[in-house]
Amino acid sequence: MNTQNFEAQRFSTPDLLSMLIGCDEAKIHSNTPLSVLFGMRANRHDGVVRENTPTYTPKETLLAAKELVMRAIEEELTETPISFHSPKEVKSYVKLLLGGRQQEVFVALFLDAQHRLIAADELFHGTLTQTSVYPREVVKRALSHNAAAVIFSHNHPSGMESPSQADRLLTNALKDALRLVDVRVIDHLIVGETQVLSFAETGEI
Repeated sequence: MNTQNFEAQRFSTPDLLSMLIGCDEAKIHSNTPLSVLFGMRANRHDGVVRENTPTYTPKETLLAAKELVMRAIEEELTETPISFHSPKEVKSYVKLLLGGRQQEVFVALFLDAQHRLIAADELFHGTLTQTSVYPREVVKRALSHNAAAVIFSHNHPSGMESPSQADRLLTNALKDALRLVDVRVIDHLIVGETQVLSFAETGEI
């Protein structure tokens, strides 16, 4: 398999588990929530790796593990209302999703009225230094999900998490557009090389 073309997102959860713990164990744990398997919730299930394990490169195995961790966090965000006093899970999620990207990517996390995750959509992809974001398209997607609130996030490939003036203007434009359809903008997270900046935590939302 060509590692350069390996995209963990394209694999099913059982397939990703197979890469890590073997086909037999993957079948055993296929109905166990990922957040339990990764010890994020009680009743963690540990199994013994058996034979018939496919061979994958170390890089592919790590990418599979990363994708499973992301899915485990996504499960928690879907089932549990997000607390914005300490949005650690959301920061972890967007850091895994956007960290290391070579181009700017703009993501929207659409939430229901209880602030549980409905969907995480990569809406726009840009260049090394900028991404064109269209409020009209964001509003359309929010309405299609019947969202009550949204969290935005994008990465800075430069590694700096500090917001630019353009980031601030965009956030305000999106807030104004979404306010017209009763969708609240909860936060805008900027992913740098090592840190994630929260507009809500810095008082900019």
